[in-house]
Amino acid sequence: MTSTIERTHTDYRRMVLEGDSHDQVLLDNVHPAEWTNPTPSGKYNLVVIGAGTAGLVSAVGSAGLGAKVAIIERALMGGDCLNVGCVPSKGVIRAGRAAYDVGEALNFGVRLRGDVEVDFAAAMERMRRLRAKISPNDSVSRLQGLGIDVFIGQGRFSGPASIEVDGQRLSFDRAVIASGARATKPDIPGLAEAGFLTNETVFRMTECPDRLAVLGAGPIGCELAQAFMRLGSRTTLIARTAQIMPKEDRDAADIVQRQLEREGMTILTSASVLEARRDGAETVLTVDAPGGSLELRFDAVLVGVGRTPNLEGLGLEAAGVSYERSGITVDDTLRTTNPRVYAAGDVCSKYKFTHAADAMARIVITNAFFRPFRTGRVSNLVIPWSTYTDPEIARVGMSLDEATAAGLSAGVITHELADNDRAILDGDEAGFARVVYDKKSGRIVGGTIVARHAGEMIGELTLAIATKQKVSVLSTTIHPYPTQSEAVKRLGDIYMRGSLTPTVKKVFDRLFRFRRR
Repeated sequence: MTSTIERTHTDYRRMVLEGDSHDQVLLDNVHPAEWTNPTPSGKYNLVVIGAGTAGLVSAVGSAGLGAKVAIIERALMGGDCLNVGCVPSKGVIRAGRAAYDVGEALNFGVRLRGDVEVDFAAAMERMRRLRAKISPNDSVSRLQGLGIDVFIGQGRFSGPASIEVDGQRLSFDRAVIASGARATKPDIPGLAEAGFLTNETVFRMTECPDRLAVLGAGPIGCELAQAFMRLGSRTTLIARTAQIMPKEDRDAADIVQRQLEREGMTILTSASVLEARRDGAETVLTVDAPGGSLELRFDAVLVGVGRTPNLEGLGLEAAGVSYERSGITVDDTLRTTNPRVYAAGDVCSKYKFTHAADAMARIVITNAFFRPFRTGRVSNLVIPWSTYTDPEIARVGMSLDEATAAGLSAGVITHELADNDRAILDGDEAGFARVVYDKKSGRIVGGTIVARHAGEMIGELTLAIATKQKVSVLSTTIHPYPTQSEAVKRLGDIYMRGSLTPTVKKVFDRLFRFRRR
């Protein structure tokens, strides 16, 4: 017997703006109020817990093969990416870039008459409108139309081959845990009482905070700190590490840091927040910084210090699925300690990116239904990533240190955008393209690009690594002129010039002298 879902899970309401027409459209698509869960009939070929990217790709791909599939989501279909991650953040980032470009217009000979003002509420409304426009792709109705049984509620394993949701029991042949991750809450005395924002709550804002503190200088922290600064906040970025974006190439991170500081951001590195307290409408942070202890006052605090896997309430012990604080334990094929159950995405991977979750879901489909005839492995994936600051940092493969540690005779080639005609014309000279390669074979093993659209450019190096190409192929690949992507071609040119050893040069010198006779 079916029953209308009682809304006992309130977390998702923190992610939307109450009374907003665009967010109502979003909810109608990804968490419809009048949805009634179907009645399970027989065993499912696949049951998926979590309807973020990994879960949706697993479900849709399997249903496309003809499998009988069910998917369970306790909050919002589309997961973090649609609702509180990639989609809304890039909408806000784009608005911030528009505001910045207006301020830079005079450098291009464009004079503006009168004052230019940022309408923060309108920028956020645009983001919510576009998020709602995209949401049908991840909607309940779309999956239902594909023949997938959609259950809204908390899914919990009741045994090694069954899951309970909304009082109903779903039997399965295979299952996928794709429950994702959430914003990590730092253990700072007084912060919870003082109040803070995360990526799950910041996109509801309609007023721009005058003074904003951002805790954490990883991708999320740096992206949103710059975006809100451009939209009007006086922003302070507080990082425990010695550099912002510590996982990135130091040269790349330094370029972004200089840009952030040039725009007016205060950046405190090697700093930690000792405590927080509320003083009227202000949040007061006590910060231990290299220059001494500071007491700083803000109108809002945004936390972006990492992601914590969603493991609670899943009944993993009942399913015989092992896990640690870092996530669910999986092997290279993404199978858990229960051979019937797989995991994909943020709940089990160090690569917490939408495109990585998509790639892992495809591996799950292969291994769940075609093993042992075909076996997909995570170790075979070549996963790029991009931080959407301005300029962006995009990276793929190994760094020079990682390649050396792996036993390669590694070399590195860099081409500065200051020598790229299109970058000069665009005013985007701060950046570079860099490739890491194996000197013995000439094969590309890694790459970093710093440019305004680095995320659009890194695909070429990703393809080169995935297909085991040598650096020389970059030189022989024709790129349109003038483009910033030519910087990648120049890496190949530099490599080819370096291949002209003294002996080879002597041979050519003798040849040309002979032909001049």
